[in-house]
Amino acid sequence: MLKKIPLLVLCLSGLMAPAGAQTADSTARVGTISGAAGVTHIGISLIPSFSLEQPAAIFNLALTRGRFSFEPEFTFSWEGKPWYALFWFRYRLPQAGRFRMGVGTHLGLNHISATWPGNRNPSDVILTERYLVGELSPSYALSERVSLGAYMLFARGFNVGTDQLTQFITLNSVISDIPLSGKYRLTVVPQVYYLKLYGDRGFYATSSFTVRRRGSPLSLSSLINKVIQTDIAGSKDFLWNLTLTYSFGRGEVVRTFPSPAVPAE
Repeated sequence: MLKKIPLLVLCLSGLMAPAGAQTADSTARVGTISGAAGVTHIGISLIPSFSLEQPAAIFNLALTRGRFSFEPEFTFSWEGKPWYALFWFRYRLPQAGRFRMGVGTHLGLNHISATWPGNRNPSDVILTERYLVGELSPSYALSERVSLGAYMLFARGFNVGTDQLTQFITLNSVISDIPLSGKYRLTVVPQVYYLKLYGDRGFYATSSFTVRRRGSPLSLSSLINKVIQTDIAGSKDFLWNLTLTYSFGRGEVVRTFPSPAVPAE
């Protein structure tokens, strides 16, 4: 594990490093760093039908340069056991009017608890399942506060016993900055989605609600997930959670140097 740390640092440095020599009077903002840390009473995965079924902690980081970003995500149970880790590489295509498109890929590591029989004394161990994932995220802005979109995720498992191909396809809407009392604002993201897993299929409805106060790094969100029809074993008919999140560093300058002009959004 320690041998992999320098390689990760090198990758991050390459993402944020200058494309040319730095000058003393350079003030061009070319990279940003942001992140969030949250706690939830029920851990719910990126695919909402998957749940840890216990409290969890979630850590996100986003290193952005131009249209590219590296966005690792780490989750742990409240006991400190790893749940899953995602290492996203994403690219935003140039905006065409009100239409936007994002593409991405990641290496996903899913950690599961198991009992190792051993010779005499069984012991608890954590096994890691590896997935390679690709995503597409088109959206169309109806107004400054409302957009319609879709999200398509395809994952391939590489370990024996993991699903060889997972398909996750959603239709969604984002309704943001809804005024509440005072400086409080609400964002609602309703969606319906199709999931194919181990050859079985299911249809679900889910929605997230996020309340934040302008100027505050804290937000409170809730996600609900309801089965419409499914053949997938283990799907719970109804899931919901509450999550408290602390966000930091949005728009923070992490590097200044001369660089080619970034196309306007």
